[in-house]
Amino acid sequence: MFEYITGGGFNKRELSDSLAREGSLMRNALLDSLNRLNHTRADSLEVTVMLDWRLGDLASTAGVNIVTIGPEQDLAEEFARLVKQCDLVWPIAPEFDGILQALCQTVESLGKILLTSPAAAVAIAGNKLKTYELLNQHHITAVPTRTFENKYVPGEWMVKPIDGVGCEDSYVLTTRLDFEQMTMRKGQYIIQPHFHGAKTSLSCLFKQGRSWLVCANLQRFEFINQQYHLTGIVVNHHPDPGLYQQLIDKVAQALPELWGYVGIDLIANDQTWVLEVNPRLTTSFVGIHEALGINIAEAVLQLLHGEPILNPVFSRPITVQAKQETHAS
Repeated sequence: MFEYITGGGFNKRELSDSLAREGSLMRNALLDSLNRLNHTRADSLEVTVMLDWRLGDLASTAGVNIVTIGPEQDLAEEFARLVKQCDLVWPIAPEFDGILQALCQTVESLGKILLTSPAAAVAIAGNKLKTYELLNQHHITAVPTRTFENKYVPGEWMVKPIDGVGCEDSYVLTTRLDFEQMTMRKGQYIIQPHFHGAKTSLSCLFKQGRSWLVCANLQRFEFINQQYHLTGIVVNHHPDPGLYQQLIDKVAQALPELWGYVGIDLIANDQTWVLEVNPRLTTSFVGIHEALGINIAEAVLQLLHGEPILNPVFSRPITVQAKQETHAS
């Protein structure tokens, strides 16, 4: 498995503590899932993990082959070298700058089994404008999205990178000055109406036009200086996740290339709008086992040969804090 932030994606530049914490959170959760799975399998999985040279938090992890990535190494070459040695590859990476898509293409070109959506699906889902256009074509209610232009329009608007992850470079614009300042930023941005409402994320599994809802989660944000900041996620928040199954069935039919774990962000006011489709593990994944007793790694591997078995052992809401803490709600 390869988590981009902690696995050497920043090996030639400064590694921020906040990004490293978030990356470690998902990497460790996936390692825990694989470890639990190995305790139930007759043939244990041998796990290889790439690790940034400045991070030593996996040094004592049993049963994990750790490959340290130093500042002198070429990340793409090292990733390809390790992929050749593995049968299954599970990348966790952001969509911006085509990072996740390139990793998926490498795995596919080397003929290995990819445990995420293929590059063709990432090319669409990783682009907010293409995602909106596809969903709109299939009559799925999605937040209207268009390319940002230097043209002031009265109202409240959300502007974000076309392939961005999270809220770090997203801004709410309300004034002419906001628009003028936004045009100073480099990169390609999209603009959407700023909708107010409950922000939900869905943890799902997909395969060849079919979908399975794992749980619905409540996202909590602070709004500071024109930006949203994620403070926590209540995993398995909604008592009846079956309410969303029809929606994700439509998404599966619109983008049948989606495979494995996918996160879908929604916003609800007078109706429910699809905001994003994330073709990768999301932060909500971290709390699923504690909330439901479901091992997502096991379920994803089951997809290789059939349908996933999603039988909750229990059902409770679990809060995943931005500061890497989890507790029952």
